[in-house]
Amino acid sequence: MHTTVGIIGGGPAGLLLARMLHRAGVDCVVLESRDRAYVEQRQRAGILEQPTVDALREAGAAERLDAEGLVHDGIELRWDGRSHRVDFPSLTDGRRVWVYAQTEVVKDLIALQLADGAPLFFGAEVRSVEGADSGRPAVHYTHEGRDEVLTCDYVVGCDGFHGVTRAAIPAGVRRTYDRVYPYSWLGILADVPPSCDELIYAHSPRGFALHSMRSPEVSRLYLQVPNGTDPAGWSDERIWDELDARFAVDGDWKLRRGPITAKSVLPMRSSVTEPMRYGSVFLAGDAAHIVPPTGAKGLNLAAADVVVLARALVHRHTTGSSELLDAYSDTCLRRVWRAEHFSYFMTTTLHTDPEQSGFDTRLQVSQLDRIAASPHAAAELAQNYAGLRLP
Repeated sequence: MHTTVGIIGGGPAGLLLARMLHRAGVDCVVLESRDRAYVEQRQRAGILEQPTVDALREAGAAERLDAEGLVHDGIELRWDGRSHRVDFPSLTDGRRVWVYAQTEVVKDLIALQLADGAPLFFGAEVRSVEGADSGRPAVHYTHEGRDEVLTCDYVVGCDGFHGVTRAAIPAGVRRTYDRVYPYSWLGILADVPPSCDELIYAHSPRGFALHSMRSPEVSRLYLQVPNGTDPAGWSDERIWDELDARFAVDGDWKLRRGPITAKSVLPMRSSVTEPMRYGSVFLAGDAAHIVPPTGAKGLNLAAADVVVLARALVHRHTTGSSELLDAYSDTCLRRVWRAEHFSYFMTTTLHTDPEQSGFDTRLQVSQLDRIAASPHAAAELAQNYAGLRLP
């Protein structure tokens, strides 16, 4: 089988790219190693930036998002018993964010793909990508017990940090920059209405806490915990008590408690692989970069990558020019490193490092005080959080 663009990975990046290419008349095939049920149930991000929502709308994939997504115009910061709301639209020329789980984005894109899109194969486990610099790369995979080969003009790896596509870039060319943080997140889903209208990011001597939501009836909350934490070691009562302590604020605000339906621990790391293109192979999303979730950038960076790549592939298809494809890696990496820095800033400002001193804590508080007092500092946070405009 041959196609113009072979897409490895049926997560949000691969599916959105396939949707955009299909609508532009560029043929492609999507290979996803897991089954449909698994892909549609993977719990991941829940915040969509304005540019991501714009891209989904342009792709005709935002009908349910517009009907069910929760529009948020800001976030609340808490520290030292105080709170400060950062208003996005007033600081970003009207940009905002949406709470809409990645699982729902994936469901929407899969439904469209199967109804009228390019071929999408579940249970297609890619073993290798060969010939990245040959002009006709080949994807070797197994599907329904048979070994298959998909030849392509271009291969796009949307197969995540542990996928095989990165290995198609020779070790002597590939550079990876990493940072592992000395803490993790204990995340819970709870069948209880959120205790807030917008997300709460709390700095506390006890550690960071985040109050988010999945719907008007389901809350999503996180606690900073040591690396290696076993979620089974945290009882429901202990989790709620710790959340109460970390969200403590002067006033009559109260944290609602309810049945916890899921617990998991999420390690925190930053990683960037350069370049994001080698020959006919391109990396997008987590295959190229990982960010800690504090800045809500993972899914949004992936969407930005594929918007840039789709534009370049369509330009090549319609004009014969490779100018935009040649610029893809540099174009994306400028945004990637900005998002990495913002995620690092949010993470290190709000979390308590096990080794930090009282001096370090005072610097964190000073930074939070500055955001509350300076419109320029608040605007910097708001513009990065709501999403920088695509080039």
